[in-house]
Amino acid sequence: MSLVDRRLLDPRRLPVWAPAAERVEAVLADRRLAMHEAGGGWWLAEEDVRPGSDYRFSLDGADPLPDPRSPWQPQGVHGPSRTLDPSGFEWRDAGWQPPPLAAGLVYEMHVGTFSEAGTFEGAIDRLGHLVELGVTHVELLPVAEFPGQRGWGYDGVDLYAPHHAYGGPHGLGRLVDACHARGLAVILDVVYNHLGPAGNYLGAYGPYFTDRYSTPWGEAVNLDGPGSDEVRRFFVDNALMWLRDYRFDGLRLDAVHAIVDTSALHLLEELAAEVDVLEAATGRHKVLIAESDLNDPRIVRRPEIGGYGMDAQWSDDFHHALHSLLTGERDGYYADFGALDDLAQTLRHAYRYRGQYAGFRHRRHGRPADGVPGHRFLGYLQNHDQVGNRAQGERSAALMSHGRLKVGAAVVLLAPFVPMLFQGEEWAASTPFQYFTDHPDLELGRAVSEGRRQEFGSFGWQPEQVPDPQDRATFERSRLRWAERDQPEHAEMLDWHRRLVALRQAEADLAGYDLESVDVAFDEDAGWLWFSRGSILVALNVGSHEARLPVPGIQGAELLLASSASARVDGDALRLAPDSVVVARRSASAVRAATS
Repeated sequence: MSLVDRRLLDPRRLPVWAPAAERVEAVLADRRLAMHEAGGGWWLAEEDVRPGSDYRFSLDGADPLPDPRSPWQPQGVHGPSRTLDPSGFEWRDAGWQPPPLAAGLVYEMHVGTFSEAGTFEGAIDRLGHLVELGVTHVELLPVAEFPGQRGWGYDGVDLYAPHHAYGGPHGLGRLVDACHARGLAVILDVVYNHLGPAGNYLGAYGPYFTDRYSTPWGEAVNLDGPGSDEVRRFFVDNALMWLRDYRFDGLRLDAVHAIVDTSALHLLEELAAEVDVLEAATGRHKVLIAESDLNDPRIVRRPEIGGYGMDAQWSDDFHHALHSLLTGERDGYYADFGALDDLAQTLRHAYRYRGQYAGFRHRRHGRPADGVPGHRFLGYLQNHDQVGNRAQGERSAALMSHGRLKVGAAVVLLAPFVPMLFQGEEWAASTPFQYFTDHPDLELGRAVSEGRRQEFGSFGWQPEQVPDPQDRATFERSRLRWAERDQPEHAEMLDWHRRLVALRQAEADLAGYDLESVDVAFDEDAGWLWFSRGSILVALNVGSHEARLPVPGIQGAELLLASSASARVDGDALRLAPDSVVVARRSASAVRAATS
């Protein structure tokens, strides 16, 4: 069926797409409304429905179901949908323009564990901390309605409805508005590769899913088969809704490698084009950030040269190289990393694997990203996946020394990528971030718990090490403890992060992203590495002894930051203690001489 003219789908008439139904009724609290076909498989109620009305849809006389495009699920995924008054929220961000991502510091936040309250309003109370740190972009883990009261959000099923336990639509609007008032851009994590198992009623309405492909998490979305035009529109419209109606400044697209689309126009490219139109209409810049496991630069190249048009992507190779170097872990996919050379490769090329054989994958992986600037990649030591998908959700602070934490922070915040921090990382939070769920269906909850325990074999973790996701204590352990910031070791780490962020924002040479201009040297046996961006040089020693690092033009250099008081210039070299890092500024003439 062809797409219907969207202008004919009056939201007051509860439009719903149900192409196979012969009869559709809107079931309100006090009555049933007949609906008529509007073309293209769409149905409209015979009369307007006032804002704040609860409703469901009955297809061919079956039990009523929530609206696939429900704007609000105040009673959860199985409850009735509720209409919203489009003029019911007063925005105060007139004239707002987000800072460019290329000049940004991204901060990943899970609403439920970020604050004591675990709500949108609770997050507002802590925004001052982010401003003081130097954050420019807040990235929220998914907030679309998911089962129960608590969860990560990646099993959402009502993709248009902000989670009721966080504060619903108005709470989300207040958070975005408050961020803008403090100069913070807001990015939302969205999941378009699958939907959760509980409360997922889309299949009853139309061909939203396909058995031609599969995902690790559930049914694959039908983006290229019969009936897929409206399915694609469902996801594109959802993205535009967040960006337009909730005024998000960008989206982070979860696991795009699991989005299977063989169409001539890939969903990502279609979405990028639609967002360009929205930008022009609103006059506000928007960004699209992809999570991709493909090491394929087409993700971030412009469509005019064969790319998908994403503005940036997460850089897992950089994370894996840095994490495995600092922790010594070599299990699972970390088996392909761990050497200083791996970190050096990512600093120069973003991808460590650019067509080389990857032992963990048992095949060649990736392709070169030649000519792609560093601001197309986000670099990080921690994120919700790399912390939460450990058996016990340990943060880096539980896996490495204080000195190595400072090394990792310096590399992330001064590398030629857009840096990202995971909530609490800046003060070396002691709380884990564990996987937690709240499925009211106890049988599903048991299945999730058991599946989680069996998932970690490749990393050598035993099932008994995995906390029960359904146990509320697992969630409570994952809440940030803000009082920690005042304890000496945590305060010292917070100060270190603040100084690094301030340095990045103050030094002009750290604003460039030409990866080909990044100079890197290392000694695998001695355990040292340095890299330079213009006049700024970052040198680290993860060896077991003091190291002497030969650095061209280091004589007379100014030491800007050092994690160890013993760091010093020694003739044409730097002296560094084990597990320490130093940031220096060489003179312009010394840099020219060193590179000539």
